[in-house]
Amino acid sequence: MEDKIIAYKGMDSNMQCRGMQYAVGKEFSVDGDIECCGNGLHACERPLDVLGYYPPGTGARYFRVEQSGDMARERGGDSKVASRKIRVVAEIGIPGLAKAHIEYAKAHTTSEYTDPERATAGDYGAATAGDSGAATAGYRGAATAGDYGAATAGYRGAATAGDSGAATSRGSASVGANGIACARGNNVRVKGGLGAILVIAEEQPTDYNIAHWKAVEVDGETVKADTWYRLVDGKLVEAGDAE
Repeated sequence: MEDKIIAYKGMDSNMQCRGMQYAVGKEFSVDGDIECCGNGLHACERPLDVLGYYPPGTGARYFRVEQSGDMARERGGDSKVASRKIRVVAEIGIPGLAKAHIEYAKAHTTSEYTDPERATAGDYGAATAGDSGAATAGYRGAATAGDYGAATAGYRGAATAGDSGAATSRGSASVGANGIACARGNNVRVKGGLGAILVIAEEQPTDYNIAHWKAVEVDGETVKADTWYRLVDGKLVEAGDAE
């Protein structure tokens, strides 16, 4: 049986990448020897790595794909994979990348150079995990994970992850450089290091429906690094350090 992997791919606004025109639901293939960064159809196993090739704010679109056939990986690089065949499964956007990265980090908590730690705490608790670890806390809890880790906190909780990590909360979400922070609820806030992606959604005060949402990249100029932001009437504003 042919090996298959799930991966993530960025494309331009016309669903093109390296001269290839793609379409959702279709499979594509190439001939010749498969070589990463050379010949082949490329995607990334780690969702956030896609942003290094197709940054937000450039009209880029993001997809979940299935790679199969001959494959090649880049030694010493990121999670990029070149394959003979690729099928475009679905367009998922920035929110989908965020969710996929959290699931990826939870599933890949073992590494030769990290602590394969999972930590879980209940309401008002504190959960801390190491690099590539997954930390989860409940209501008003605090979840902290290291680089490449995933931190998830409940209502009015605080989630913090390191560089290239993912933090999700219904309170405060903070990540290091090149990570992704997602917060949804009322009076929620997000913060990230340079190159991070911030996704924030403000709900209606009477229900859980989204009133406004925004996804931005921390470029150090328009959106400052290591600075808390909130949504006010759909506009991203600095929130200060006070909760």
